[in-house]
Amino acid sequence: MSSNHPALHLNGATVDITVQNGRIASITPSQATARAVILPLPIDPHVHLDKAFTAQRVRPQNPGLFGAIEAMAQDKSNWTDADIRARITQGLTEAHANGTAALRSHVDWVDPAMPLAWPIMAELAQDWRGKITLHRASLSSADLIGDPDHGPAIAARVAQDGETLGCFVYRNEDLTAKLHRVFRLAATHALRLDFHVDEGLEPEATGLDDIARLTLEYGMQGRVLCGHACSLAIRPDAARAIERAANAGLALTILPTTNLHLQDMQPHRTPRLRGLAPAQELRAAGMPILFGADNVRDGFYPYGSHDPLEMLRLACLTLHLTPADWLETITTAPALALGLTPPQIAIGAPADFILIKGADWTEALASPRATRHIYRLGVLQ
Repeated sequence: MSSNHPALHLNGATVDITVQNGRIASITPSQATARAVILPLPIDPHVHLDKAFTAQRVRPQNPGLFGAIEAMAQDKSNWTDADIRARITQGLTEAHANGTAALRSHVDWVDPAMPLAWPIMAELAQDWRGKITLHRASLSSADLIGDPDHGPAIAARVAQDGETLGCFVYRNEDLTAKLHRVFRLAATHALRLDFHVDEGLEPEATGLDDIARLTLEYGMQGRVLCGHACSLAIRPDAARAIERAANAGLALTILPTTNLHLQDMQPHRTPRLRGLAPAQELRAAGMPILFGADNVRDGFYPYGSHDPLEMLRLACLTLHLTPADWLETITTAPALALGLTPPQIAIGAPADFILIKGADWTEALASPRATRHIYRLGVLQ
């Protein structure tokens, strides 16, 4: 089976692409005006499928991150097998329809016992195998995973399942000692680490510094992914913190929707701060930057969808980025951070890509309703 795709914008040039037997057979220069941009199927490194689509029943009474955490905790009584399975399936269906190739979903692990969503998500990952790749990351507070009585059993289970050990860090007491235990567990089991860190606008939130130092101490460069780091937006020593994080080989996921929604939130007051980590300075220092959908229609963010392209579009608006210069944030960078093969548009590569109407990336992302065609192994979906 073969197909031709003329006049596509790729890496600043216009090309014609042919597909043969599910793979890209040729890429040749074209003198025509590009009619669409092409992008390999994107990857979302940070979502919460276990929380998604609960917004109609979760209404936070207090503003901000911790108000959302309280509201979600109250909803846990509704988390039956059927409820969790239906919501995760809805999220996977939406992500697949938007062209996503792979996801890492965090799974709340707030007690020593394994959460109900952990094995359910594993079953659904198998059901969706071949359509979308789903990886799991446990999500426990530093107080729990850093507890010598409980952390080892959680880490052992995560390792048994071949997944990622996750941790929520925000100004915890005795944080350095707890993070040492987390890193020792990761080293013992050869686990990747994924941190929710400094998700607030307080200069005292400096957990990223400890994570950077311990990443070097434990030789885990390239195996530690952080998310949020909102406090970098207002820390007076942000430049030094950015340099340390980059030198430690950390990668950072910026979550435009949830952080814009929750940070600097006060009733009856327009927010003054954007609450997003300084992406341009971080990347200039050599740190891989990723964008993720984070929360979708839940107590943390009542809107949104599982759509990496929409995250890129929103990030370009709020962080003043040029879209064509940041495409790796939803393709190559998350692939490397998750230990996946980076997707590419190249001769011999699988014909897995998205075409979006537009002569270049600025035009293609000008409207969220731009025509989008998704191909998997050369077949239009």
